[in-house]
Amino acid sequence: MQWVLTVAVIVIGALTIRPMGLSGRGLAVALLYVVNSAALLARGLPVHRVPRHLALVWLTGGVVAAAALIGTSGSGTGYLFAFFLAGHLGYRLDTRAAVTLAALCGLLCGGVLYFHLGPGHHSLPPVVGFVTGVPVLAGIVNRSQREAVQSAIEAAEAGERAARAEAQSAVLAERGRIARDVHDVLAHSLAGINMQLELADALLDTGDLERVREANAKAHGLVKESLKQAQWTVHALREDALPLRESLGAMLESSGHRSALTVTGTVREVPVQVTQNLLRIAQEALTNAARYAPGGEVRVELEFAAASATLRVRNRPATRPVSAGTGSGMGLIGMRERVALLNGTVTAGPVTEGPDQGGWLVEAVIPG
Repeated sequence: MQWVLTVAVIVIGALTIRPMGLSGRGLAVALLYVVNSAALLARGLPVHRVPRHLALVWLTGGVVAAAALIGTSGSGTGYLFAFFLAGHLGYRLDTRAAVTLAALCGLLCGGVLYFHLGPGHHSLPPVVGFVTGVPVLAGIVNRSQREAVQSAIEAAEAGERAARAEAQSAVLAERGRIARDVHDVLAHSLAGINMQLELADALLDTGDLERVREANAKAHGLVKESLKQAQWTVHALREDALPLRESLGAMLESSGHRSALTVTGTVREVPVQVTQNLLRIAQEALTNAARYAPGGEVRVELEFAAASATLRVRNRPATRPVSAGTGSGMGLIGMRERVALLNGTVTAGPVTEGPDQGGWLVEAVIPG
């Protein structure tokens, strides 16, 4: 529409503005017509590609040329250039500069007609010249709408970038959670299986078949335990809503620690994430107890307070020889990462007093 109107003004001007020629006043009118046409065509230049000071110079020159065209031409529609340029002032410049230049346009064009400067003053009343700057208001409105649309687009793009960053963060967090779950299932179990198989391989050279069978049986037991742990991992990754107390009791029973669970406080349902993480911490603590304190008594306490859930896993010193090697250290790191995600705390360390002296205590407190 802008280009259609611009071309229409230029074409109508060429057909109506008189005199036009190659000498005298006709040449001056023709040159001013060309300058006005160029100033009007420059409206199509992108706003961001024309520096403000250059736009100010170009539009000021266009306003002066429009007033001069009104004064030199004897007839025609030369005044339309002033109206259209004034409208573009509000769109291209800031409000203060646009209004100032529009006022100058009205004063120049109105002064030309009021003081009878040129042959065209008889065909136009002075009021036409004085109101040539009024279209600046439409230009200001259009500029405000353009800026509002641009702001909305920028806000939408910023929101999209933030959403992508949040999604990426969620993906990384989920990867971290899966990595912890994979470690909980595989690290201890595979290390134990590997150790028993290496032991069996070494015993083959000694001919002690009884101990080879024993190591092989332990490896089979660890495989079965790994399968159970894999089932717990599948539940956790699917975010199945498992009841905390019943799930913890089933875990203890499957690990051979019957009647080891003590529950205090009013039992209630806790968020799925709290349940999953407490079960994972319990699983890690039980695995460590079986590895580093075989034969030692294990006791688990689940305490429900008004605003938190606390899990304590205690194990007494080993009653059988400890054959496990050095751990990876990732288990405790995984516990801390889990409770940190839920704004909780976890402590793990040796018991230095009481009936469990010489054993180990893991305590996790999670709000919820």
